[in-house]
Amino acid sequence: MTKGGPINILLVEDDLAHAEIVRRNLADFRVANRIVHVEDGQAALDYLFHHGAYADPSSIPRPTLILLDLRLPKVDGLEVLRRIKADENLKSIPTVVLTTSASESDLTNAYARGAGSYLVKPVDFDKFTKLMEAFGFYWLAWNQYPD
Repeated sequence: MTKGGPINILLVEDDLAHAEIVRRNLADFRVANRIVHVEDGQAALDYLFHHGAYADPSSIPRPTLILLDLRLPKVDGLEVLRRIKADENLKSIPTVVLTTSASESDLTNAYARGAGSYLVKPVDFDKFTKLMEAFGFYWLAWNQYPD
C-alpha cells in the first residue's frame, strides 16, 4: 500500500451484486481504503479524465488501483483499459481486470492493453468471496505502491 496513505480504489462494475461482494471483502482489510464505484465504462472515463459529474479534480482522489470489468455498458472495459494505458498521467495506475469472461481473446487483449492482472469471477458466491479475500491480501496487504 502507499506509504501511510489510503488506497483509493476505482471499481468499475455494472453488476451491483458483484460490486457489493468486492466492497464487503475489501472493507475487511481496514487499511483506509476508499472505494469509488461506477457502473459503466463512460462513467469510469469521466472519473479518470475529470469530465461531467467528476469535473472538479480537487474532489476526486486519484485511484491507487483500478478494478475493471470487461462487459460494461456504454464503453467496454477493453476500451477503458486502452485509454487508461495510453494516457501519460494514468498509465502507471495498476489496473486489474475482474470479469466473468474466461475467453482467451479477452485475456490476451487485456494484457496487450496493459492489464496488471486478469481475474475471472467465479459464478459460485463462496468461491468469488475466497477470490476477493486472496486478492485483498495480495493487493491491499502485501503489494507495495509508490508515492
